[in-house]
Order: sequence, then C-alpha cells, then structure tokens
Amino acid sequence: MSDLLNQAIQSTDRSVCAFCRYITGNDTGKTGSHQAGFYIPKEAARLLFDKPVQKGENKDKYVTIKWQNDFQTESRFIYYGKGTRNEFRITRFGRGFPLLDDDHVGDLLILAQQDEEDYDGFVLSADEDIDGFLAYYNLSPEDTNKLIDNNEKKVPEDKLSVLMDSFVSRFSDFPDTITMASGARDCYNEAFHISERDIAGKPDRILLQWVDAEYTLFQKMEEKIYTPLLHKSFSNVAEFTEAANQILNRRKSRAGKSLEHHLASVFDASHIVYEEQVITEDNKKPDFIFPDGKSYHDFEFPADLLISLAAKTTCKDRWRQVISEADRIPEKHLFTLQQAISKNQLKEMKDSHVHLVVPQKYIGNYPEEYQSEIWNLQTFINFVRTKQANTPKSFFFFDFRQ
Repeated sequence: MSDLLNQAIQSTDRSVCAFCRYITGNDTGKTGSHQAGFYIPKEAARLLFDKPVQKGENKDKYVTIKWQNDFQTESRFIYYGKGTRNEFRITRFGRGFPLLDDDHVGDLLILAQQDEEDYDGFVLSADEDIDGFLAYYNLSPEDTNKLIDNNEKKVPEDKLSVLMDSFVSRFSDFPDTITMASGARDCYNEAFHISERDIAGKPDRILLQWVDAEYTLFQKMEEKIYTPLLHKSFSNVAEFTEAANQILNRRKSRAGKSLEHHLASVFDASHIVYEEQVITEDNKKPDFIFPDGKSYHDFEFPADLLISLAAKTTCKDRWRQVISEADRIPEKHLFTLQQAISKNQLKEMKDSHVHLVVPQKYIGNYPEEYQSEIWNLQTFINFVRTKQANTPKSFFFFDFRQ
C-alpha cells in the first residue's frame, strides 16, 4: 500500500463523512462546462452544506482543504441554483493548482470532511492505489459519486438479499472467483427475472448490475468468514498486518478476474464464439480471443477476422500491457470499468492501436472529441458478430453458437 493511499484511507476513516468519484473533463472545464472545479453530485450535497439548498438561489461556503497531506487551498463550495443551473462545485484552488488539469482525468478524487470548515483532499492516479481504495471500502464502480458511509451497509432488495444469504450459507471459506461471480449472477438474475434475452439485449446495463451484485455478495461472504477475526487477540502487529493484507489482496484479485467471468457470460448469452486465456506469442495470454485459439494459431485463418479483448477494471497504467498480447491482431480492444481517461492517454491508446470499450453509462464522462471513437459493449458484440458472420465456411471447424 503506497503512502498516499494509506493517508487517504486514514483520513476517510476518521472523517465526519467522505466522498469519492472519478475526475472527468467536466471538472477541468474541457467539456465546455461553465467553470472548472470539482463537480459534486446532489446525492453528496451533505458533504458541502449541512442544510438543504433552495433552487433559485446561489449558496457558498469557504473552507480549507489539505491536498495529498501536503499543501492547502482556501477553496469555495458553491451551489448554483439560479436560472437553469442546479449543481454543486468546489472552486478557487489558487494559481498553479496541480490536480485540476487534463492529465488527472480518470483519477480518483477523494474528499473527507474533518470538521465544519476543514477537509482533506486526495487524488489517486495509480491503478493500484485506485483499486486499493475501492477494495478497502468494498466499493463497486457504481458506488462512486456517492457519500462513503462507514456506518451504513448496503441493503439490497429483499429477494436478492435472501438469495445471497442462502448462497453464503453453503460455504465455510471463500469459493474461487468463478463460483463467486456465477453465484452473484444467479442471485441477481433470479431476483430480477433476468433472461438470456435480457442479457443479450442490454449487455452494458446488465454487466454493471452483476458487478455491483457481486460486491454485495462478497461483502456478505466477508462478514461471515472474517467476523471470528474480530474477536481474536493477535499476538503481535505483524500477525494483525498479515491478516489485514490477506483481506485486501483477496478483494483486489477477485475484482479483476470477476470482470472476465461476467463478460464471458454476456458473450455466451450473445451467442458469439470466443476462448479465454489463449496462449499467444511469448507465452502471453489475452483475456479473450475471438473466435478461438485454434483459429489464432492457424495461419490460413484470415488475420482480419481475429479479435482480441482485454478486460481490466482500471487501465490508466495497465492499458500498455495489451499492446503485445496478440501479434497477429494489429488493433487490440480493451474493456474497462474506468469511468474517465485523459485526452493524452486516449491519444496514446489510439496511436498504439488500442480501441477502448466501456459501459454505455460511462462514455459521457470521456473527453467529447473521443466519445464517438469509444465503443460500448453492445457495439463490440455487434462487431464480433459481423466478423464471425463473414468467416468463410471452410473455417467452420469451430462451433458458432446460433
């Protein structure tokens, strides 16, 4: 755990209330918004003002924010309620403020209130730090943009909660990631009557709901298995630290593999042909090859009908790993739950022939000039279908799922 991540967690733990969200171009002013400044959604208004605001008036408050546990700004919380505006922002950071520029788009902003006029602010850039923070609080990507309440637990809808409790009761230790992911999907699909047709028709929405459901299920599993640790007396700090690290590492390793499992289930429902973890050059293993490894290694199979897809929950740093994963495929595709990425990184991806795929819900967070080039999951699936429909019949040694 990096020093910055550790400080962000400590600050959040001792805070009155706290909030996190991904920085977007709307914050930096690159999307044509009225003013640069961190946008705060209405659901988190309590972080800024202790009393409700009134539409039709502007309201402000001046506070001290200590950033990165290093330097301070005398900043302004403001609610714009006059005319057509209805939004909250944090502004006035002073000249040369380093954390509100385009390079920080896609970073995780954390704001923790220490008292009425004093706040701690952190911006996490490294994928490991972002994953570590979300894992520590067991937050799914859908849980960002909201207040972090350490005293409040999610209360899923009754039927889903009952199904999850039944699933958890079957285990005395953590099941493997594929079992956890499958269990979350089964619980969610049964509770909300999700059919294969629903999955194929709305893959972007269903995938995010599965991811969110699995975070809830994993939390229930943790509560069952780790509760005895709360009553255990550790003999020394090293023993306590080892137990804590085991919990955090399990959370981080589960999230990445689970995304692959959920994507595979979407592809199954969509009746497209794929293979996971195909070994390519230099023992690389792309997460998905379409149609399969046999086609990839058959040099008579047309290279322009091959597709690779990597799956990464966050990708600000990790996207470069994708470039060398499949030499026969010049353009790589990358699916991520990252809710925003800077223009500079998007340009680097484009120059490196990495095509970004994100849930439809997140595309609007990306720089406007790149939004048309980013695919949602449904568009990617349609792209695969078209390629596979155009595959010559002589290569039908694999089984197209009709």
